[in-house]
Amino acid sequence: MGPPQNLNSHQRDTLAHIFRHPSGNVEWHAVLSLLNAVAEVHETNKGKVVVTLGDHIETFDTQRHKDVDADQLAYLRQLLRKAGYDPEAPAS
Repeated sequence: MGPPQNLNSHQRDTLAHIFRHPSGNVEWHAVLSLLNAVAEVHETNKGKVVVTLGDHIETFDTQRHKDVDADQLAYLRQLLRKAGYDPEAPAS
């Protein structure tokens, strides 16, 4: 499917960076911007971020540091891949 057309250049860069191996230094605010563009996002009163992307729901801990940790990146990749937003996948 590839990246959605409605993403700005920063969001497309963030999407590509999430799938880059090994990825690192992906900033939490950039991830939230991307997720808000492609999914329904809301923060719970317990400080978690619930993301609904199509039929897929994932809960993330709000990051205390500037960058997203490796485990969260793995969950992000999985969520985005399930919803068809893998920039490495061939276009259909």
